[in-house]
Amino acid sequence: MIDQALANGIRVSAWTFDELYGRDGRFLDALEQRGQAFVAEIPVACVSIGQHGTAGCENRKSCKKGRKTRDLGVPRDIRVWPPATTPAKERNLVKYSPVFRKQSWQPYRIKDTDKGPQVWEVKWAVFWRKDEDGFPTRRHCLIVARNVLTGEVKYFLSNRVPGERNPVTGVCVTLRWLLRVAFGRCSIESCFREGKEELGMDHYEVRGWQCLHRHFYVTQLSHLFCARMRLACDTDSDDKLDRITVEQVHSAVNTWLDTADLPPSARRTRIEDELGKQQWHQRRNKQARKSHAKTRIGRLAALGIDVDKIKSCLPRPPT
Repeated sequence: MIDQALANGIRVSAWTFDELYGRDGRFLDALEQRGQAFVAEIPVACVSIGQHGTAGCENRKSCKKGRKTRDLGVPRDIRVWPPATTPAKERNLVKYSPVFRKQSWQPYRIKDTDKGPQVWEVKWAVFWRKDEDGFPTRRHCLIVARNVLTGEVKYFLSNRVPGERNPVTGVCVTLRWLLRVAFGRCSIESCFREGKEELGMDHYEVRGWQCLHRHFYVTQLSHLFCARMRLACDTDSDDKLDRITVEQVHSAVNTWLDTADLPPSARRTRIEDELGKQQWHQRRNKQARKSHAKTRIGRLAALGIDVDKIKSCLPRPPT
């Protein structure tokens, strides 16, 4: 799919994906061969510690003991290990690795959601990932992020290091940009959720690839139509109403289609009822967003975090 996209002239700043692809070394090697940047989420079970420049093996007991080296705190290697054989030390990389122990957690305002700002603490270091043959590849960046409220920990691996220049865009890579890409999958997940719950993407009873593809195409066109209508009918300018959602556009279109063959008076009544119901939901959603954001900001303030003064990954508004 990536080869087909590149052949069609599509260029991206960086690819991002979940743990299923992040743990696949061959997939990451293929992206490296194509000169593509990526920010991959990887499971903690796929991270191990080793001296830079050495090629480890998966069966540690069969490795011959070499000359002992003094721990100089140099960058470590990345290697994919089977989850069942991962030692406890590797599952607590931040606790046992000297590279991360010497760092302090840096809070970042990752994004603003319907429930308020999300703040994660971040540590990062330069690592060398090993390829399928066990040899170190180019420099990589390993990011460890911890949610300050829930304690959830995520690991991200990127073949771009802060301070380098992206060969595709020519822009200097920053840690904020890497974090924005790493946590940017929520819009994709929301797209799939809306397609399944609202537009019936997973509601099909066909037995052929041609019919299945036709169903997916119709679902995607419906989603595109609802998304463009949402942008055209957005009510952010109204102080009393919240922004319209794809679900509300879907409901409005269904009402319009259901009343197409009714008399004008009955049709007008149904449409006015639908409009009143949607405006009530918009006012309710706006009040709920404000309440959730106020609660979360208060919880963060209790931890000594001012969301307006910490580093932010939010895109800067146009000037």
